[in-house]
Amino acid sequence: MSADQDRREADLPETVPDTPNAPNLGYLHETGHLLKLALPLMGAQLAQMGMGVTDAVMAGRYSSVDLAGVALGGSLFWPIMMLIMGLVQAVTPTVSQLNGARRYSEIGEVIRQGLWIALAGGIVASLLMNNIEPLYHALDVDPAAVAISVPYLHMTSLGVPALMCFFCLRFLADGMGFTKPALYIAVGALICKIPLNYALIYGKFGLPEMGGVGCGVAQAILMWVQLGLIVLVVTRKRFDVTGWRKRISPPDWQRIKRLLIIGVPIGATIFAEMGLFSLTTLLLGQFGSDVVASHNIAMNINGVLFMPALALGMAATIRIGFRVGAGEIAEARTTAGIAMAATIGIAVLGCAAIYFLRGWMVSAYTVDPAVAAVSTTLLLFVVFFLVFDASQSTSVGALRGYKDTRIPMYIALFSYWVVGLPLECILGFGLIGEPMGVYGFWIGLSFGVGTAAFLLCYRLWRVSGNLSFIHSMSLR
Repeated sequence: MSADQDRREADLPETVPDTPNAPNLGYLHETGHLLKLALPLMGAQLAQMGMGVTDAVMAGRYSSVDLAGVALGGSLFWPIMMLIMGLVQAVTPTVSQLNGARRYSEIGEVIRQGLWIALAGGIVASLLMNNIEPLYHALDVDPAAVAISVPYLHMTSLGVPALMCFFCLRFLADGMGFTKPALYIAVGALICKIPLNYALIYGKFGLPEMGGVGCGVAQAILMWVQLGLIVLVVTRKRFDVTGWRKRISPPDWQRIKRLLIIGVPIGATIFAEMGLFSLTTLLLGQFGSDVVASHNIAMNINGVLFMPALALGMAATIRIGFRVGAGEIAEARTTAGIAMAATIGIAVLGCAAIYFLRGWMVSAYTVDPAVAAVSTTLLLFVVFFLVFDASQSTSVGALRGYKDTRIPMYIALFSYWVVGLPLECILGFGLIGEPMGVYGFWIGLSFGVGTAAFLLCYRLWRVSGNLSFIHSMSLR
């Protein structure tokens, strides 16, 4: 950094002034930028979600045991995968800030070191998935389901290193503002998943009949295909400016450390939320299969309507990172405000849709009157829950654009595991007063997510206005 730049930064005010009437902010133009980034990401996330639904539907049609085994495997695969993916996700704000600063040549080294993290993380995840059987025995899981789940995880693990490298290269494209490749690849993978599952589950076209385990084989194959496709994308001329493939760099522990300082909290934050949701489902197992089914229906509908917020959060990471890198700090705050306003507006529309259409939505999942009755009631909690869930997701995404990940991690751990989980158990199991069952768990879950939303929104408001903090983080 030059002496002139040092002097310029020394003269910066401590906070960014509110400038609602400043010229050239272009609120509509900026909204368009965010949506251009967010819509492909939303489609990609929905397609990724569709792959899990495809596995559940197709394995379930083969046998209920295979469905249980695949669902059991998925409940362990996804938290592990998202934890490792979070480490790699440090690439997105780093690349977007360098892109905004036009320091393109530094992006290449970030990607090369990110690939080392991805490869190592993928191998660790594969080892965990191949040694998970003792956990099933400790939890006294149904042996018939374990017999499907364990080989399913073994097969899936063969593709995990490729998937992590795919994410690293995808985050290169995302960070430079090209989010459409993620959509095209995810949709293509979903389209291929259906016939590949069919062939491997039922043993068609000369392939062995593998039942639910075939879903894991198909998953691993498509992970390698996705890696190949993203390589085709990022070797195009538009990415040559980064020089990411000019050479092979050995591990640079200082650069890796800087990425992990950002990435470890991202992974822990994602894992804290997913872990609470997974544990809630396990705890509800004590109340019977109808309750678990009703809970899963409500969570699935919430998950679909949550996708716009998730996509807007990811778009905010990219756009805010770019503007911080370009020195447009006040404009970055405007972007954060637009992202939050759009998120809340879309979430309110989603709440209205749930309230008026909840009976119809539930009927698409079940014809069992008992399950439908509980699910319909739980969706009233989602009406309250969705706005908070959406707000926390977009605010944490915006904070990542500023490379602020450590405090959001602490907020997530406190909100979900200190507020949410104890309240779930107190109300659900009746540790104080009468047991409220699944409704008590949803009250606790709502309070946990609500706490996270309030604290993360407040954190975003403080960080987006703290110029000295923003510049200190952008230098990492």
